[in-house]
Amino acid sequence: MKNVEELKQNCPTLAGTISAALADTQTDRFTDEDATFLKAHGIYQGDDRDMRKTGKKYIFMVRVRIPGGVLAPAQYLALDDLAARYGNNTLRVTSRQGLQFHHVVKGGLWQLVKGVNDTLLTTLAACGDNARNVMAPPTPASDELGARVRAHARQVALALAPQTPAYHAIWIDGVQVVPDPSFTDPLYGKSYLPRKFKVGFAIPPVNDVDIFTHCCGFIAVADGYNLLAGGGMGRSHGNKATYPRLADVIGFLPAGKVVEVAKAVLTIHRDYGSRTDRKHARLKYVLADKGVAWFRQELETRVGFRLEEARPFVFTKQGDNFGWHRQADGRMYCGVFVETGRIQGALKAALHAVVEKFQPEIRLTPGNNVILANIAPADQPAVDRLLAGHGSGTALRRASMACVALPTCGLAVAEAERYLPKLILEIEKLIDEEIVIRMTGCPNGCARPYMAEIGLVGKSPGLYQIWLGGNVASTRLNRLYREAVKDADIINELRPLITRYRQERQAGERFGDWCLRAVEFPQ
Repeated sequence: MKNVEELKQNCPTLAGTISAALADTQTDRFTDEDATFLKAHGIYQGDDRDMRKTGKKYIFMVRVRIPGGVLAPAQYLALDDLAARYGNNTLRVTSRQGLQFHHVVKGGLWQLVKGVNDTLLTTLAACGDNARNVMAPPTPASDELGARVRAHARQVALALAPQTPAYHAIWIDGVQVVPDPSFTDPLYGKSYLPRKFKVGFAIPPVNDVDIFTHCCGFIAVADGYNLLAGGGMGRSHGNKATYPRLADVIGFLPAGKVVEVAKAVLTIHRDYGSRTDRKHARLKYVLADKGVAWFRQELETRVGFRLEEARPFVFTKQGDNFGWHRQADGRMYCGVFVETGRIQGALKAALHAVVEKFQPEIRLTPGNNVILANIAPADQPAVDRLLAGHGSGTALRRASMACVALPTCGLAVAEAERYLPKLILEIEKLIDEEIVIRMTGCPNGCARPYMAEIGLVGKSPGLYQIWLGGNVASTRLNRLYREAVKDADIINELRPLITRYRQERQAGERFGDWCLRAVEFPQ
């Protein structure tokens, strides 16, 4: 197979032979080249890794791109139905405020993606070498600033979307597509980006989108935004040239320039990101190699105006979106806990019933949970009855996150989503208060483990790294504490730390802060 850069250059519409393969009912998979193109269409080809010993079964993950994670009730109900008809009857809330379908087979793929588009949503650019889903604060806007930020998030998402005509032709019209090597995307060119590109918006003092982990971040201050650039979580075990990195603060821009600046930051990544080493191709390495001063000058040259110095801002916490809250317009919203983001079983049925009867707006949170918004106060008791026994959890569980990992992620080397709830059950025996705990099945960091007070990163089957010392404001990276711990021994490593924390902590001191003060880390 040609490398990714050659494939994009030779077929800039990203059509490949996808349409012909969809029409071929004799095979349950796409070629490796088409599987590469499918990522830009929001689709990953994989297999059920639990079944490998008995035979490889090809399955697909389909991701919906939902700017800011906001869904109309009819859209949510349609996706809920599509999950039952073409997936495994679950919806997975992602750490970027999207939704994923799992265990989709090739024969149902077109109907599923067509169904998503029928709701006026899309899977385009939910994966691939382009701008991914744009994140924004999940709670209903409480003032004009909040409304402005959400509007800008939607505008940026639209402005950064690829323009290939192949997506519409394949997944909506259902026609055979002939690749057009002359096509050039007006923003991405012929080769798109070296790797993925992530954008987020935040409103201090709440940092629920983990703004410092984004390639391009906008912090709302006064009449504009502080621009961040160069954040990212991904790394590779044993490769010291790869590492998690916090974004740099670049400067301040007027609110009316946000789309223009977002496009310029993306094009810097397009033009300077590595095209030869995909492990070193994120924008964070451009910032690390060339520096903030170079980046700012390059950005100002592209946009044609100078950024002002960054305005003061402070983050103090991540959002507590659980339970009932009153909106600025007098209506109510309710935060619902979703264990590891997997909407399934009785919770799925309960949410369906609430949405169908009361028609709330659905908001997906960066922590894999769900907010039901715009509910009349008089309907609160009825909603509570429908949700009774579902959507609640302890403080430890509400602050936890895990990536999908096994059995559906091809990159996973260890468990995460299926294992973390069991581990938290053991940790709850030691402490009954909030600690931010995040687990991933590989070092790529989809659940942002390197920002957690306790980060658990899969290294091989049943073996994990332990990272300690992130903070609740999500403004600093944690540190590697243990290189390789068996899953059964994780609790034995944490027990003495938590015991000491309870005995030694200062008034109001968080676990992550105590770790940096009191724990001896390896050099």
